[in-house]
Amino acid sequence: MELEVLFDKATRTLTYVVYDESTKDAVIIDPVLDYDQASSTLSTSSMEKLCEFLQSKNLNPHYVLETHAHADHVSSSHQLKQRYPQLKVAIGSGICEVQGVFAEHFNLEDVETDGSQFDQLLRQGETIQAGSIRVEVLETPGHTPACCSFLIEDRLFCGDAMFMPDSGTGRCDFPRGSATQLYSSIHGKLYKLPDSTQVYTGHDYQPGGRELLYETTIGDQKKSNIHLKESTTVQEFVDFREGRDRTLNAPRLLLPSIQLNIRAGRLPEVESNGKSYIKLPVSI
Repeated sequence: MELEVLFDKATRTLTYVVYDESTKDAVIIDPVLDYDQASSTLSTSSMEKLCEFLQSKNLNPHYVLETHAHADHVSSSHQLKQRYPQLKVAIGSGICEVQGVFAEHFNLEDVETDGSQFDQLLRQGETIQAGSIRVEVLETPGHTPACCSFLIEDRLFCGDAMFMPDSGTGRCDFPRGSATQLYSSIHGKLYKLPDSTQVYTGHDYQPGGRELLYETTIGDQKKSNIHLKESTTVQEFVDFREGRDRTLNAPRLLLPSIQLNIRAGRLPEVESNGKSYIKLPVSI
């Protein structure tokens, strides 16, 4: 099984294409759609790089696998489906809970909260067969209720559950996030995988200005993750994670990203003037 990695510098997001060179089957994990906040304009430059790679290898993508409803970038899953009609977009079944929270928060009357915007809702232990590619689903909530990790052979794509060991774990202060759940997801599920399992992260923030890194192993995470080692207790992690989260700012693209991503990357319904709008709640 082969792997292509694309890095979006603006949001520090890693997109992965896992493919079989012999059969041309492929899956895409966490694709990006570019969003300029100042002009509220979407563009497809990141997606075009992805499509150029798919075309260069003559690949047949079966699935877009979303590790969760991202709060820091917009997903290009809907635009990819228009380019590749056979594509299915899949996400963890916890998306229904996420949709319920944010549909209420933004008063999004057009958003159904049953996950029907997605082609497939995934659950723990489920297996996806994408041509010759077999994907095992691991539900790993904590960062959000909808978080899933994907195991393809000996490669784990963990989204925002874990980053590189020098960057730790994902935050847990989004609505219905839980540091206790994230501990159980990582310590109770991911750390049970063989130490040799390769781990691919959803972001890399390059602490200290180091070079881009996105691949580690379960063994390295258990030994060196600065937030959650194998020896870390649940109380130690919860105390640390909750304390740290109180110091963090909201992601820069939180408001547009979450409104589009709970719709599986679709724009809100067009209004009478032919335009779509993203809501901006105001607090005093």
